[in-house]
This record gives sequence, C-alpha cells and structure tokens, in this order.
Amino acid sequence: MSNIPDFTDIERGIVQQTVQERYGKPVDVQSADAEIRLFPDDRELTSVPVLYWEERGAHFVIFKVGEKNYRNQFFYSSREQFGTGREEYDEIGDCVITLLRVQADHESTRVIDKD
Repeated sequence: MSNIPDFTDIERGIVQQTVQERYGKPVDVQSADAEIRLFPDDRELTSVPVLYWEERGAHFVIFKVGEKNYRNQFFYSSREQFGTGREEYDEIGDCVITLLRVQADHESTRVIDKD
C-alpha cells in the first residue's frame, strides 16, 4: 500500500485550468492510479495517483510520487512514449506547463516529418 496522498483539489484545478488554457476548450482530466517503480532499482511496483487526459491524438499522464513530487509523460502509442527530459518536479504548475510545451514542440516536428 502506498503512502502517497491523492491529488488535492488545488492540484487538480491547476492542471485542469492549464490544460483548458492550452487548448482553448474544456478537456476531461481524469483521476486514476498507476503502478510504477519509484526508484530504478525497485523490484516492486508502487501504486500512485495519476491525472490523465487525451488531446489531439496524444495521451498525457502526471504521476504523483510524493506529497509535492510529480513525474510526467506523454505518448501516442506504446512505442511512442516521451518525457520532458526532467525526472521529477516539485511544483505541479511547472510539471504540467513543461509537459504541454514539450508535447507541442514534438507535435510540430511530427507534422513537419509527415509532410
């Protein structure tokens, strides 16, 4: 059993507002749980709370790994998974903004590559 607290209403609100501002419309941000390794050497998986949403063919996940510690990733499929280049954040706002910026940059290069 994990001692990691769920996302607070304030944390959820920051993510919801930031995502809505990015896309200019309401986006359904869902709460869920995921099992991850908190440390690379861990053999056991730990259940952690996550916030998840989909937009423009991309899936986004923010993992809460401590009281004020977050990880993130976005993916298009199981073969196309991406991070932001930073292992962990201590501010939820920085976490979601960086995730959205990196994905937007990636999205623009994906469009160029397809042309």
